[in-house]
Amino acid sequence: MHVWAGAENQVDTEQNDGVQLGSASSKGQTQKLDKEVSKFAKNAATTFAPRPSGATKNPAYKGSLLYTIFEVQAYVCLVIGGLLSFNIIFPSEQPSIARLIGMWSIWIFTVPALRARDCPAAEKEVLNYLFLLIPVMNVTLPFVWKSFPFIFSADVAAMAALYAWKVGLPKAEEA
Repeated sequence: MHVWAGAENQVDTEQNDGVQLGSASSKGQTQKLDKEVSKFAKNAATTFAPRPSGATKNPAYKGSLLYTIFEVQAYVCLVIGGLLSFNIIFPSEQPSIARLIGMWSIWIFTVPALRARDCPAAEKEVLNYLFLLIPVMNVTLPFVWKSFPFIFSADVAAMAALYAWKVGLPKAEEA
């Protein structure tokens, strides 16, 4: 049972094998919170993008043509979305639908294309987080700065940060 007393102060009254736990910032608590957030993100994301029922294997497995198509689609949409939000394609002096689509392109096209592939659990977790985080960012960031490029860049930065945190940075191969 968790009793929350503000964002900073958490009082934990969980029993573990008869031992009272009261540590607010232990490694175990952080891992538990991470698992709970991950479970919530997975449940929320699968509510809006459910998997088919039954024991069917994802046809977009690594190395398949479909996997490659989804990957190319994701990165092409990311580039086109950037060009739209930075007002390079279909330039206008006013806010336009094209710039709005560019700003939202990561959430509309990139994340769903990457989620459709058969990918490792850590990457799927990142994509579930992004599926929930990007709409919150895209709705709240205009209160900070009404700029399509800023919001698109923040989405890309969030995507890169979550990938680096959960999946890790690519390691350089030794020759």
